[in-house]
Order: sequence, then structure tokens, then C-alpha cells
Amino acid sequence: MKNIINLFKNPKIKMITILTFLLFIYTTICAFSYAQNISEDIANNVFRLHVLANSDRDEDQNLKYKVRDSLLTYMNSICKNCKNKQEAIALVQENKDVFQKIALETIRNEGYSYDVTIRIGNFEFPTKDYGDISLPAGFYDALRVEIGEAKGRNWWCVMFPPLCFVDISSGVVPEESKKLLENNMSEEEFALVSEDTNADIKFKFKVLEFFNQAGLITAKK
Repeated sequence: MKNIINLFKNPKIKMITILTFLLFIYTTICAFSYAQNISEDIANNVFRLHVLANSDRDEDQNLKYKVRDSLLTYMNSICKNCKNKQEAIALVQENKDVFQKIALETIRNEGYSYDVTIRIGNFEFPTKDYGDISLPAGFYDALRVEIGEAKGRNWWCVMFPPLCFVDISSGVVPEESKKLLENNMSEEEFALVSEDTNADIKFKFKVLEFFNQAGLITAKK
């Protein structure tokens, strides 16, 4: 222990230690700033759907998927020509009552009496894969559908660009959906969320995930 203390009394060792610490702080700040900015930029180009089931019972989970399918069918019919997230949100906002009506009708047709709460807001999402597209954890604008007590497992997808019908088993996103995403993002942002073998891109995505999962990035509005 005394040897270590004496070592740090050496001016050169002391200076190296201080410089190393300062470099670490600087690198951390730069990484955090990068993650914060890129997370917000990605979220600014995506509009998501979040459906919460009444409970974890099988019947409630199955009902969740029925409601999801009905809402997505309607969403695709009114937003098929949307070019960006803002257009999609505006259309959903204008037709919010219709979304609630469709959800309630689906629930009643399945023989349940649950109520439905529909909100458009900024909500927290975990990291999620959609075929060969991965969205980092963070806060995203979304249409949130709460069925009954909304205490069951939830389901996430992306309403714009339309990734909700991606066949996860095939690992392939429709080219038109991918093109919309690419058109609404910078080259680096799209590289981060799309499947990429570039080691630098993979490292940046891990940095983004680390700060999000640590709760250090809160891109709330």
C-alpha cells in the first residue's frame, strides 16, 4: 500500500493519472451527447403502436391481437400515402375516435365488455427488432391502446413507417417500408437501425443502448 502511495507521489505518474481521468470524462460526455442526439433524431422519425392487454390470461392476450389487427387494417387504409411521421400522427389524431370505435367493436364482437383508452403521446419502449431493423430503447411518439385494466403483456410495433406486418421469422422488412425509413433518416441513423456488419456501427448502437437502458437518456417531450 505504501509503495502505491509513493508511486502516486511521482509527478509524472500523478500527471498521467489526472490526464487519463480527464480523458475518460471527456470520452463519456462525448458518447452521452452522441447517444442523446441520435436517439432523439431516430425517435423523431418513427410513430409506434403500443397495445396493452387486459391481463396475461390467454383469452385476453388473444383479444389483444384481434384489436391490434383491426387497428392496423384501418391505419394502413388511411395512412398508406403518408410520407413522414407528422402526416401519420395528424391523420391518427383526426381519426382518434374512429380508432377507439374500431377497438370497442372488435372487443364486443369477441364477446367482451372491456372499455378502451386510446392516447397519443410520448412513451418509453425497449429495444425492439422488426426483421432486419432494430430500434433502440427510448421514448417514442405512439398510439397507445389500453384494453380493460391494461395489466397484461403489451405488444409494440411501428405504424410509420409501416413495420407492423413484418414476418419476424423471415427477418426481412418490406423494401417500401425500409425506403420510407431511409428517406426520413440521415445515412448514419439508418445504418444504426438497419442490419449492418460494420463493427463501428454495431459499437455505436451498443453505446446508444447502454445510455438508454441505464436511464440516462430521457427523450421525453
